[in-house]
Amino acid sequence: MAEVDIEKENAEIAKAYKNLLKVSYQTLSTTDKKLIRHAFEVAVDAHKDQRRKSGEAYIFHPIAVAKIVASEIGLDATCIAAALLHDVVEDNPDYTLSDISQMFGETIARIVDGLTKISSLNKDKDVSTQAENFRKMLLTLNDDVRVIIIKIADRLHNMQTMDSMRPDKQEKIASETLYIYAPLAHRIGLYNIKTELEDLGLKYTEPEVYNDIFEKIKESKEEQDNYIKEFSKVIEDSLDSEDLEYNIKGRPKSIYSIRRKMVKQGVVFDEVYDKFAVRIIYKCDFENEKFVAWKIYSIVTDHFTPNPIRLRDWISSPKSTGYEALHITVMGPKGRWVEVQIRSERMNEIAEKGYAAHYKYKQGNAEDALDTWIDKLQEALESNESNAVDFVEQFKLNLYAKEIYVFTPNGDLKSLPKGATPLDFAFSVHTQVGMKTRGAKVNGKLVPLSHELNSGDQVEILTSENIKPNSNWLDYATTARARSKIKSSLKDEKKEVAQDGKEILRRKLKQLKISLDEKSINEMVNYFKLKTSLDLFYRIGIGTIDNKMLKEYAASRSNMFMSYIKSKIRKPSVAPDIDKEEITAKYDMLVFGKEEEKLDYKLSTCCNPIPGDLVFGFLTINEGIKVHKKNCPNALSLRSNYAYRIMLAKWIDSSQQEFSAQITLSGIDNLGLVNNITKEISSNMHVNMKSISFDTDGGIFSGKINVVVTNNTMLKKLMANLKKINGIDKVTRV
Repeated sequence: MAEVDIEKENAEIAKAYKNLLKVSYQTLSTTDKKLIRHAFEVAVDAHKDQRRKSGEAYIFHPIAVAKIVASEIGLDATCIAAALLHDVVEDNPDYTLSDISQMFGETIARIVDGLTKISSLNKDKDVSTQAENFRKMLLTLNDDVRVIIIKIADRLHNMQTMDSMRPDKQEKIASETLYIYAPLAHRIGLYNIKTELEDLGLKYTEPEVYNDIFEKIKESKEEQDNYIKEFSKVIEDSLDSEDLEYNIKGRPKSIYSIRRKMVKQGVVFDEVYDKFAVRIIYKCDFENEKFVAWKIYSIVTDHFTPNPIRLRDWISSPKSTGYEALHITVMGPKGRWVEVQIRSERMNEIAEKGYAAHYKYKQGNAEDALDTWIDKLQEALESNESNAVDFVEQFKLNLYAKEIYVFTPNGDLKSLPKGATPLDFAFSVHTQVGMKTRGAKVNGKLVPLSHELNSGDQVEILTSENIKPNSNWLDYATTARARSKIKSSLKDEKKEVAQDGKEILRRKLKQLKISLDEKSINEMVNYFKLKTSLDLFYRIGIGTIDNKMLKEYAASRSNMFMSYIKSKIRKPSVAPDIDKEEITAKYDMLVFGKEEEKLDYKLSTCCNPIPGDLVFGFLTINEGIKVHKKNCPNALSLRSNYAYRIMLAKWIDSSQQEFSAQITLSGIDNLGLVNNITKEISSNMHVNMKSISFDTDGGIFSGKINVVVTNNTMLKKLMANLKKINGIDKVTRV
């Protein structure tokens, strides 16, 4: 590069650095400026030989990230310095973390360490590895939320400067951004950044759609500006007469949200009515904010008719991101619906700066929604979910969730994601309340645990010491917290069964003259096509591997001559996960409908579903039921055109399938007999009682019990135990 170019570039770098100090949202002291200057010098030195794909000096990237951190997010000097240094340790072997710690202190070193760990993960990997990477990234929230915030700023700048990358790389990075970074930005309250990330994500994943909407917005801008002027003119006089200090501005909806509306409502661009919102930002002291907001609401609704079902009061109950505002939709001029957002200057700053403004305005020691959210998040992150893809999906559920507000019996307000059930509510109160939930009352009426809660409901949880979570609870729970606690409890229960199963297996093998050791366990895991030794013990414990199957295994083992020849030909295989401390799901059966029936089916060739995939059944005219993956290329058209021929379907673990059975009992009636029978059934943890009825006639009783069991062995065991109860003469299965 020519000397002049380098000089010119150095001047550009110096200009960019000065600009960074100017745009800081927070006032920087002399010490702050010294810290940032030092970080800048170290970054310049570390990246002096590096260039970006576009050919510009690499140092422009850390400066740009620091600028986003300083002005758009509004963080302090510590974060600005960490943003300048975020790639130093990763890109230059001459700088280590201990160097950063010595030069800048432990906090900056910890943030840089978190950022280095994240970037060393994002290489081209398959989906599950990528999910594992996201999981590790989200775990850094435990250390310091600032790591994630700077990572979001880093991602935003990368998205802004992707033009010189290969199209496949652009698409990959953009998809990742829409999948995890935009929801994260939304949840931390960085709405402006979230909007820009979504728009840029769409620009690279669906360029034609993006450009089309972008051009149409440009064309309709003048018309929109005139409409907002017309709308403002109507209410300005009334607002002025109240001596209010305010500012009215129009805010066009993002390209991404317009696209989402077009897809959701099945309309074209011109048919999307609310392409913009009107924002009224007023100035007043903290004590009067609520009063002034409702005064403005009253003035707006005096002039324009409101849509009563579209009122959102986030001033009385702020969102868990800290967002506060009053949203109303009114019928504006020319018969068009217009969304009006009413916010104070403080609320507006919180909406735009999220985390940073939140702390600037934090009142006393009031419990802080963002802190509460991060605490909840940490709980979800700490749950040892074995499958990284499930983990990330579960995490995302909690990121974009719309909220409802429900009351406890004492009148305390709790916020839950939309679609939450009483079970989610119970776990949000306390883990032990969730674990012992027997039932729930909503507004004084008993409801099933699957009941969907609505804003304003008062929820009371009924508990019992004898209750334990069962696998059906996973169908009712929607929040990450509830699901992770239920899964963890079910795992513990399965491990208890596996412990018993190990002892049963030891006894049964002793009868077959086989000792239970590492070799025989490995052989059985392979023979029964399982993954871990815990799978084997668990299936013995619940009886799906019975005596007959063990005898068949022993017979196959006793053919010593064949075994000897086989072992010479090939090494006996060892199950790779045999020592894993988990019971894995063996998705080996496909069931259909709500009743989970076993039916004949064929796997479709267009998407080739495999056990474990999310699937649905489609009833064909000549070939019976065909099974498709939920994301099959043909799924959309089949669901749209032939909804009546779609059947629910899912892969299950046959050892977990449940069956209904009816038992009849008869015998001599005596005091406490019914109590003994129900105690016996409820103490057996693999049996659920659906209904029970008893009749007595002249001292002789007869009864019917409907139970749900996982297999025949369980039922036989229950019947044998019931027979032992004093007074029972006969136990039969209908």
